[in-house]
Amino acid sequence: MPRWRDLPEGLDPQVQEFTGQLRTIVERSGLSVVAVADRTGYSKSSWERYLGGRLLPPQGAVEALAEATGADVHHLSTLWELAERAWSRSEMRHDVTMEAISVAQARAAIEQFDPAAQGAGARKNGRHPGKERSSVEPPEPEQPLVATAPVFSAPAAPPAERAAGSSEPPSPALSAPSPSTFPSGPPSPSGTGRKRVALFAGGLVGALLLVAGAVLLIDAGGDGEKRGEKPSTAPATSARQLPAGVKCAGEDCTGQDPQAMGCGAAATTTANVTVGTAYVEVRYSKTCRAAWARITRAAPDDVIQIKGPGARGGAARAQNSRVGADGDAYTKMISVDATARTTACATLTGGTRACTAPGAQG
Repeated sequence: MPRWRDLPEGLDPQVQEFTGQLRTIVERSGLSVVAVADRTGYSKSSWERYLGGRLLPPQGAVEALAEATGADVHHLSTLWELAERAWSRSEMRHDVTMEAISVAQARAAIEQFDPAAQGAGARKNGRHPGKERSSVEPPEPEQPLVATAPVFSAPAAPPAERAAGSSEPPSPALSAPSPSTFPSGPPSPSGTGRKRVALFAGGLVGALLLVAGAVLLIDAGGDGEKRGEKPSTAPATSARQLPAGVKCAGEDCTGQDPQAMGCGAAATTTANVTVGTAYVEVRYSKTCRAAWARITRAAPDDVIQIKGPGARGGAARAQNSRVGADGDAYTKMISVDATARTTACATLTGGTRACTAPGAQG
């Protein structure tokens, strides 16, 4: 009696029941996995994946197993249909989960780069939003913002008066003249007012020029970053965030191995056809936005091909693969927006060729 490994965690109960039924049929028949492969036309590695719960067998493999072991074909086909629906639901849930992870990652990246999403601690144009720009104050005499207007000082006082006022002669440019130094009465109020207005206006203009220069420098720096070289990594707001384990999407997947790029985990069969004993499928990954062809129960040197229309009316895209000794093969991926016009074709060594119908659902 074969000793089976534990089924993968999280496997749908319906799929578990179906896989257990397959194991029971093989055990009761007394056949080894190698003998099952010989009698059904499917490879040993394929049956190890089927009986291990890692891959749902195609309906043709289930029917072939029933014929080889004498099991009830109708009962086994009914269980397979229920398991296939559960398998598809699991893949859909996986896609939804991956989409939710992508949205969460995109939002986190947007909050990292968008100042408005960071709350009160964000900075805008190099200034804290909580700090309002201070209103322009008239320049202080000690630190004028613009050149100080010339000071019209009165004639120098006699030596006696200077000695009486201070031991050091005052500097006319730094100190206001004493009222006693004016030859006549106090200055005209209108003249003093005009000086103050001129000083205030000059300071105001200088402050505005400084503020405008600072804003222009900040804006120029931001524009320079926008107009500079394109960053090696696309921003999170323009590039789709890929789920963990997935290494490509769209055009980047063309010519890549679907298993190595992580696209096979949530792929679905969108079309299929049987060519002789070979079973041909169109496999599509919504996450990777790419399709490829897969063939099982084939003979060595059979050829499998995936073909789809080119982007924006361009030349058609195709990828080919040749079947090895194990009887299974799949092509590399092509980028597709939809599988409606994507076909998988198989050419057997005997010359027989057949393709899936465009748009047919497997």
